[in-house]
Amino acid sequence: MQGPESVAALVDDLERVGYLADEGTATAAWLAWRTSRPLLLEGEPGVGKTSLATALARVLGRDLVRLQCYEGIDASAALYDWDHPRQLLHVRALEAAGGVDADALEHDLWSRRFLLPRPLLRSLEAPSVLLVDELDRADDEFEAFLLELLSDFAVTIPEYGTVTAEVPPLVVVTSNRTREVHDALKRRCYYHWVEHPDLDRETEIVRRSVPEADAALAAGVARVVARLREQDLLKAPGVAESIDWARTLAALGATTVEPAAAARTLGAVLKYREDQQRVAAHLAELLAEPA
Repeated sequence: MQGPESVAALVDDLERVGYLADEGTATAAWLAWRTSRPLLLEGEPGVGKTSLATALARVLGRDLVRLQCYEGIDASAALYDWDHPRQLLHVRALEAAGGVDADALEHDLWSRRFLLPRPLLRSLEAPSVLLVDELDRADDEFEAFLLELLSDFAVTIPEYGTVTAEVPPLVVVTSNRTREVHDALKRRCYYHWVEHPDLDRETEIVRRSVPEADAALAAGVARVVARLREQDLLKAPGVAESIDWARTLAALGATTVEPAAAARTLGAVLKYREDQQRVAAHLAELLAEPA
């Protein structure tokens, strides 16, 4: 099994591709990979769950196959479908050429050339990292279907046959916990709760993501965002908002987080009007340097 030989090696490899993982997250990812178990990541939006899957694909040299979940998603959207327009054109072409063998036509119509692989099927056909993003948005029925597929990394297509993964994908399932993921799927996975990064790590993330930002600006953004997360907000900012805010302030020429620039750019870090109004009322206090 090619890949990092230890948790420490994985931390280094993730850092090389731009993802700064804490020891707990790196340990969970490494164990999921070494034991061929799906990795279930839960946590607040914006803590880096999706980015971890992208980084793991780069570290392992595999394709990233992403399945974005939503209410009402079903097997045809996630697994496979048939290219019916092309099948119809094929039948007409054969009829125009004269003579159609029924058995041969049926075998041809349900062959690989007319099969449209969706993310789950694509993840079985080649070594990959399968990201099942925001599973909590999907219905219970889809979660049960996904559990069955992850049990043996194989799927049977009635018209075509069984497709089994020669190299099982590394599966990363994310949830923002808008609803509870069922215990049956949790038992199948290695579970990890992703915390917001500490101040030093978030500062480094911002610096690497926004190289045009001064060190003082990156540190100031990380410090203020950490304070914002302690407020009673409708939507606490994640790391993605920290990066956006630093990039916005840097574009304005700011070298530190100053009150005037911060007040004008709150839309980069707070996405609800009520949150902006609540923060604006005591913005100077939040921006104040620690004693």
